[in-house]
Amino acid sequence: MFPAGPTAKSTLTEALKFGFHCSIAGGLVKALERARALECDTLQFFTRNPRGWRFTPLDSSLGVTFLERAEELNLSPLVVHMPYLPNLASPDPDLYRKSVDSLMVEMERCKLLGVDYLVTHVGKAKAVGREEAMERVARALRMALELEGPVILLENTAGQGSELGASLGELGEIIALVDGDPRLGVCIDTAHAFQAGYPIHTSDGLEVFLEELDKEVGLGRLKLLHLNDSKTPLGSRVDRHWHIGEGHMGLEGFRSIISHPFLRGLPAIMETPYSPSWDKKNMERVRELDQMSGYI
Repeated sequence: MFPAGPTAKSTLTEALKFGFHCSIAGGLVKALERARALECDTLQFFTRNPRGWRFTPLDSSLGVTFLERAEELNLSPLVVHMPYLPNLASPDPDLYRKSVDSLMVEMERCKLLGVDYLVTHVGKAKAVGREEAMERVARALRMALELEGPVILLENTAGQGSELGASLGELGEIIALVDGDPRLGVCIDTAHAFQAGYPIHTSDGLEVFLEELDKEVGLGRLKLLHLNDSKTPLGSRVDRHWHIGEGHMGLEGFRSIISHPFLRGLPAIMETPYSPSWDKKNMERVRELDQMSGYI
C-alpha cells in the first residue's frame, strides 16, 4: 500500500456511508423519505427535472423544512447531481451560456437546501481541442465558485465520444486551471473508471488507480464515490451501470474497493438501474461487504 503523502487523506477506519440516487417525484422531501426507506446513510438527488432547462424556483421555507427532515432522518451528507443537458465545455456560445447559468442556479438551490456537494460532469469537447474545452470548463467553475454554496465535485467519465474527465490527469488539470480552489473536489464513479480502462476491480489495479489519483488530484479532494458495477467490459468507454456484483467488476472488485483504508468513511452513492427488489439487494450486498471488511 502506498504511504499517505501531503495530498493524501488520512487512513480512516469507520464504515462507508451508503446511499442511493433517489427520485424527487412528489417533492424534494419525498427523496429523503425514500432514502430512509432504503436504509440509506446518505443520498443523492436532482433538485429539478434533469432533462429540461426550465425549473420552478424553490420557496425559501422549503430549505428549512428539507434540512430539518434530513437531520431527523440522520441523512448526511446531502448530494445533488447537475441536470443532464448542461455542457460546461461546449463551444456553442448559446449552449455554454445556458450551461453556466444552470450551474449557477444549481449552486443557489443547493445553498437554500443546505446541500454539501454538487456533482457535475465535466462536459464534452465536441469538435474543438481538449485544452480549449478544459479552459471553458475552468471558466465556468470559477464563476460558480464565486457564489456561496456547496463544494463542487467533478465526476470522472467513461470517456464516450469527446467526453472530458475520463483520465485522472484531465480532472487534475481542470482543478489546476481553477487555481486549486478548496471548494473543488472529485467524485469517482467506479463503473466509469472501469469503463475508461482502469482495472479497479483488482486489488493491484485499485492500488495503482489511487496512487495516480493522489498524484494527479490529491486524495484529499476525493469526497464521494459513485458505487456502480459495469454492464460493459473493461475499457469499453460505454457508460452502462449495473447492479453490484452482477456486472464485469464482480463482487470481489467491490470487496477490494469497500475495504480499502483510503476509502473508508466516504459517502458511497449507488446509481444502479431502478428496481425496488434490486435496490434492497444492492444495499444488502454492500453492507455485507462492509461488515466483511472487518472495520465495523
